[in-house]
Amino acid sequence: MQEPPLHESALQEPPLQESAPQESPPRTNQDLPRDRSQAILEAAKQIGALLKRTGHQFALAGSVAVYAHGGSGHLQHDADFCIRRSDAQAVAGTLTEAGLTVRTPPEDWLIKTTCFGQDVDILFELAHRPVTTDILARAHDLPVDSVRMPVLAPTDLMRALIEPFSEHYCDFGPVLAAARALREKVDWEDVRRSCGDEPMPAAFFFLLERLNVIAPREESR
Repeated sequence: MQEPPLHESALQEPPLQESAPQESPPRTNQDLPRDRSQAILEAAKQIGALLKRTGHQFALAGSVAVYAHGGSGHLQHDADFCIRRSDAQAVAGTLTEAGLTVRTPPEDWLIKTTCFGQDVDILFELAHRPVTTDILARAHDLPVDSVRMPVLAPTDLMRALIEPFSEHYCDFGPVLAAARALREKVDWEDVRRSCGDEPMPAAFFFLLERLNVIAPREESR
């Protein structure tokens, strides 16, 4: 069954201009999400439905992907999607045609847009690894509230959350909650191998073991 088109009022973002911005029409209470988590969720649904309807290969990532796999509805920061770098121009064109402003930040591994006032990151890399056809093929088709879409497989998702840990970024709290929610679905040995001997991921695995989220690793003799 063909999905209904996105309403312009839900997706339209004002273009970036040097001149004074025009006054936006008032939005009704029905248009406004209840809180920021709901706004992030609605943004993910709108972008996911758009990418799916226009035939792009993608997967939902980040905290909304954790939610789709059964994690907390307290969503973090923004909505994340991953695509292959070779598809970036086509995806940007689709977003632009839908009335969304696409931004290219200094980082060369993503593009950004905004929906429901929330940032949406379209990623070409996960933890400094390129998004590949294999990663997207492993995605699970899951409902995100009322919209089904491809969602990163749990092992790929946890790898993308744990591998970036470093001395400059080691906020374990949100990732610990994700690990608790997904622990029965993740190939933890695979994630450990990906992270190698990096100290901050190793510290996080030690924490998971002490909290009985995962089993201790057996030392080879």
